Amino acid sequence: MNKFDPRIDDLVMETRTQWDPSVGNLSDEDRRWVAKAIHEQPQLASQIAYERSHTGFTRTITVKLEDIQRLYVSRR
Repeated sequence: MNKFDPRIDDLVMETRTQWDPSVGNLSDEDRRWVAKAIHEQPQLASQIAYERSHTGFTRTITVKLEDIQRLYVSRR
């Protein structure tokens, strides 16, 4: 699955972040901010994978440049 699913997302117990090459070189501080922000608003992510775990689901978001742009627009 590559889209946000609110039913499954309610069962997420662990999160992971991957970085698309389109993101380029971000500082560690920027990567921490973006990862935290995108997992707080996963509906803004364009690529999400859910994997079943023992206690629920793991959400993996692959952050792309357009996801970062959506995060900045949503802050306004």
